[in-house]
Amino acid sequence: MRTIEGNLLHGGRRFALVASRFNDFVTRRLVEGCADMLRRHGVDEDHLTLAWVPGSFELPVAARRLAASGEYAAVICLGTVIRGETSHYDLVCREAASGVAAVSRDTGVPCIFGVVTTDTLEQAIHRAGSKSGNKGADAALAALEMADLLPRLGGKG
Repeated sequence: MRTIEGNLLHGGRRFALVASRFNDFVTRRLVEGCADMLRRHGVDEDHLTLAWVPGSFELPVAARRLAASGEYAAVICLGTVIRGETSHYDLVCREAASGVAAVSRDTGVPCIFGVVTTDTLEQAIHRAGSKSGNKGADAALAALEMADLLPRLGGKG
């Protein structure tokens, strides 16, 4: 069986990060973890672009614009959605996730869903650099791997 896998190599590629300002006290830690992981894997600072959007609901539209530009090997979407007392949480989570997935499908550019969705602030903090690692760093690894994998698969997407 022929096996094709992506490596954690940047290959001089450019990466875009789109981050939500809502709950930014957590999201900023995700951004820092993501950027740090990309730099640790050799991505130059000038090959990183960070765009801030108001909330996680707005991540897909900015991700689409960046992916469609043809400048980036992957777009990493970062945000924090914490459950409240209404169904707004469910709507934002669903639309953010499906929107980011649609950008990947429609553009052929990997768009990584690095949005932390939790019931409590404490859980969010744990996922942004404490007990549960940093999900922004995990998203960076996924972006590196997918950016390296897709050219290996051939075709136009």
